[in-house]
Order: sequence, then structure tokens, then C-alpha cells
Amino acid sequence: MIARTYVCITTMTMPENTKPSATAKTEEAATPSYSPLYRQIKNLIIASLRSAEWKPGEVIPSEIELAARFGVSQGTVRKAIDELSAENLLVRKQGKGTFVATHHEEKIQYRFLRLQPNNGEVRPLHRRFIDCQSLKAPANVASVLQLKGDKQVLEIRRVLSSDQAPVVLDEIWLPYKLFETLTAQRLSKYRGPMYALFESEYGVRMIRATEQISAIAATKDVAALLQVDEGLPLLQVLRTSYTYGDVPVEYRRGFYRTEDYYYRNELN
Repeated sequence: MIARTYVCITTMTMPENTKPSATAKTEEAATPSYSPLYRQIKNLIIASLRSAEWKPGEVIPSEIELAARFGVSQGTVRKAIDELSAENLLVRKQGKGTFVATHHEEKIQYRFLRLQPNNGEVRPLHRRFIDCQSLKAPANVASVLQLKGDKQVLEIRRVLSSDQAPVVLDEIWLPYKLFETLTAQRLSKYRGPMYALFESEYGVRMIRATEQISAIAATKDVAALLQVDEGLPLLQVLRTSYTYGDVPVEYRRGFYRTEDYYYRNELN
């Protein structure tokens, strides 16, 4: 049985004559051939996030300032920000303003961490990195990551353990050109979430992911790393993570033990 979960962010390219003018004094209703005005503003904000005009963790200009910048009403800006907040790209903080979301925040971290203990006692998982090496991408990985020409990837393998018992084996592939200085030593020393490291040191922010989930039997190699019997049923999770512009920047295959854990997904 395979279950698929898709959480999508859609961006659009606007014809030049549909972009809000800085001197515009009125807002015209969107026609069927154009996206709504607030969506155009949303896309302009995303463009600023993508260009790192506002970095993760930084406050963005106020709604009033953005309205003046784009030549639209404050309500239009608010609607755009509401959508970006719902998509976890921005975070509103009462009395402080609106900030670019970061994987350093606990709420954002747990968007991508779905393993929960059956007894409800959430404990930190210990990470052990087996290797981190550059190699030519396997055909399926190159296809998923849409690699052209240079098909080098960085392959990372790690085991996540709880109370010294292995729980998850991750095999991760990243475009080498984006992470060529990343090493197993750096990964081991970093104390925060791996996505936070990608964000802060490599400027690559994961903003959405698609997953395919299926049940498989543990192979000999996987069983050895997870310290289970060969043939034990495991949960296999294939994840593709995307950055701005819907560009795939990570392909991951995870093997999950489920004797004492379950995979939790929250759908909005």
C-alpha cells in the first residue's frame, strides 16, 4: 500500500503589464486571464525571499511599507502575507512583526519530522552519520533532482537512534554543486536540525516536500544498520524536498522501524 502526501506551493509568472505599479492608486478586479492581485503581491514577496533580500529569521517590512512599495492597499498585502504564513514561509509574531520562517524554529522543524513514539514520550533522536561522499547520481536520483550535465551528488547516510536503539536509516542525495563543502564531520558537529544547517550555511531553504510511503521488508544491509532481523517489515518513505521556484534540492529514502513508533502526518 502506497500513500502519497502532497503539500504544494504554486508560483506564477506575471506579464509585465499585470505587475502592480508603484504609482497605482486603484486596484482593478482580476480578469480570468490574470492571477488575483494579492497573488501577484505574494509572488513578488516570494521573489524577495528567493533572492535573499530578507533572510531566514529576519523581519520583513510592515504591511504599510509593502503596500507603499507595491502601490496596493494594505488589505491586499495582508491577504498575501496570510497565505505565506499558512504555507510556513512567513511567521507572524504578536507585537514584533512578520518574520521569514527558519528551520531553527521548533514549529518549522517538526513540519519535516513525522516519527512519533507510541507511548507519547517524545525524546531527542541521536544522529550518527555513516558517510558523506560525492558520487555520480544513480539514474533515478538524477531524474528526481532534475540534474543536467554535471550529475554529481552528495550522498549522506545516517542512523537516528533513541535510547541507543536504531530507529531510522536515512539515505540522502543532494546536488553536489550546492553542497560541495559539506562533510560528515560538519554534519556531526552541527547541533541543530540538518535543514537549518542547509539554510544558514548554504543558503538553501526547504519550503515544501512530497512523500511516497510504502511497506517493505528489510534487506540484509538495512537490517544490519537498524539492528533488526532481515525481512522485518519496515516503513519506507521517499521524500523530495524543494526550494523556491519549485526546484528539487533533496531526495531522501528513509527506512523506519515501527515496533514502538508511528509515522504521523497532519493535513491542512
